[in-house]
Amino acid sequence: MTSIGSLYQHYLNHSTVCTDTRNIVPGCLFFALKGEKFDANTFAEEALKLGAAYSIIDNEAYQTNERCLLVSDVLTALQDLARHHRSQLHIPVVGLTGSNGKTTTKELINAVLSRKYKTFATRGNLNNHIGVPLSILSLGPEIEMAVIEMGANHQKEIEFLCGIAQPTHGLITNIGMAHLDGFGGFEGVKKGKAELFAYLKQHSGFAFINRNNPYLLEMSEKAQLSKVVYYGTESSNTVAGKLLKTDPFIELSWQSKAGEFYIALNLTGAYNFENILAAVCIGQFFEVSPVEINAGLSGYFPNNNRSQLTKTASNTVICDFYNANPSSMAAALTNIELLKGSNKTVIIGDMFELGEESAKQHLNIIEQAEKLDIATLIFIGKHFYHAKQNHKGHFFATPAEAAAFLKTNPLKNALILLKGSRGMALEQLMPLL
Repeated sequence: MTSIGSLYQHYLNHSTVCTDTRNIVPGCLFFALKGEKFDANTFAEEALKLGAAYSIIDNEAYQTNERCLLVSDVLTALQDLARHHRSQLHIPVVGLTGSNGKTTTKELINAVLSRKYKTFATRGNLNNHIGVPLSILSLGPEIEMAVIEMGANHQKEIEFLCGIAQPTHGLITNIGMAHLDGFGGFEGVKKGKAELFAYLKQHSGFAFINRNNPYLLEMSEKAQLSKVVYYGTESSNTVAGKLLKTDPFIELSWQSKAGEFYIALNLTGAYNFENILAAVCIGQFFEVSPVEINAGLSGYFPNNNRSQLTKTASNTVICDFYNANPSSMAAALTNIELLKGSNKTVIIGDMFELGEESAKQHLNIIEQAEKLDIATLIFIGKHFYHAKQNHKGHFFATPAEAAAFLKTNPLKNALILLKGSRGMALEQLMPLL
């Protein structure tokens, strides 16, 4: 068996890790992970032929030569290697979790910190038990600071990911109705996310906390955190902000000991106000100048289908269809009501992983949408479809059915909210909008 020490030496010599033969980088270490429908041990030889320096496997039958390194479990080896690498680094790592806004907040923090430091931030949505190790193993010697996003859908997962990322600083964006099935309800969500605070307490880390969020205050007090930096709307905070405009993009003022400043962003959605303040607060903490903080924020352009305003040939679309849960859906509906525009249209898809709460939460969203001044309501997915009784709007069991409707009833000059869980794949409707 190959030890982690030996594996780490190979990593230092080659520095690049791959888990997919379609993306092999010459000289990389290929980790043959197992999936529900595949066993990458079968691709070990192919990875070597494509240019990998070594293939890490856990099935002795595929140890065809000395460049196939056998371990007891490939996933565990990947995680242990990342944990070992992190322990060799002496840089600040900001650990980030929350029910909503993680990725946008991560991008905003990165935009600010990278104005002063060589910063690494989690790429895309690599925030789980595989993505976090891959992110840590992307930290080269030139990196001065890292922002690591951590996602979870059950308890003890954040605790586990903290053990790999070993954050010195941390932020929980918010607590909402997400992954209720896996967490066992809302109280389970709070308990799961609070594992980041517990880690920071145990390791004398700093927590950045939105003082306007009662759940986060309660959780931080319960964790007995001693190193806390607050942000919010009150002037008593380290960073205080005021939302000035949200239509179509956010404008705000913020103040700290350095003075008062104004910033206009290329980001829509009033719900992003607190995410922006978090980035400002972290920038201030790490001594990024106010001018550079604002430059980083104003230069950020969302391109990940999160709070992304897109003008098509016929309409203006708020592309927010990367994911959805009851909290983020409610916030998105509230936001479109604040925006100016005639012929407002809401196209929303099912929210997943809600367990026993699913029927109730989908009905709540339908009822909220009905109360808005919206010209057209379109609900897509089996959960919304089952709740359609006596409710206004157009209900479709599948995106394909909705697409057929949009083809015969095209939208023109509309302001459209397009939002749903990732599994709904609502991006397929964009060509029709």
